[in-house]
Amino acid sequence: MKRILIVDDDVHISAMLRELLEREEYAVSRAYSGTEALLLLSRERPDLILLDLMLPGLSGEELLPKIQGIPVIVLSAKADPDSKIALLLRGAADYVTKPFHTGELLARISVRLRPAEIPDPRLCCGSLRLDADTRTAAFGEREVHLTRTECAILKPLLQNPGQVIPRTRLLERISEDTPDCTEGSLKMHISNLRKKLRDISGRDWIEAVWGIGFRLREE
Repeated sequence: MKRILIVDDDVHISAMLRELLEREEYAVSRAYSGTEALLLLSRERPDLILLDLMLPGLSGEELLPKIQGIPVIVLSAKADPDSKIALLLRGAADYVTKPFHTGELLARISVRLRPAEIPDPRLCCGSLRLDADTRTAAFGEREVHLTRTECAILKPLLQNPGQVIPRTRLLERISEDTPDCTEGSLKMHISNLRKKLRDISGRDWIEAVWGIGFRLREE
């Protein structure tokens, strides 16, 4: 059973939320101030927090950065975009403006509590395979270890075999896994990767499309 912490000093709203959530079979705990919420969080770890901003003592804005690793949905009457953007940048997972529709709130809670799909680290194109966890490329029984940058290059190419990936887009994708590849060094890293793949398979897998980017040749 998923546990939700309601942090709201309005007794009536807190009671309404508790009744709503318990009908959906969530376990619910409540705090009426930021200080009380911090104390409660030192003893238990809910799966999600509904956080009001206007709290006595420690405000919601002050409490938010102190919450780590728990999705927080802010409930507030502040409707201006700047306030929403600031709170999302400070760590809020979502923002719902009061007064809210209960169906919408439940839907947003459900989305935040949905288990994340764990991607399969193994990618393949024909007989060429990549295990991104171990950074190992394989062709049949032959394997070669890749550097972090080489693995970051090969991953999007394997995810889009036969498609040209523009150089700028490839650099963006690489930067998600490693900061070690720049526009100036990309050609060198791809050259090294090509050689490793050619050594285990006897063929050249990566094609440079002049003036655009690169693509993985399909078998």
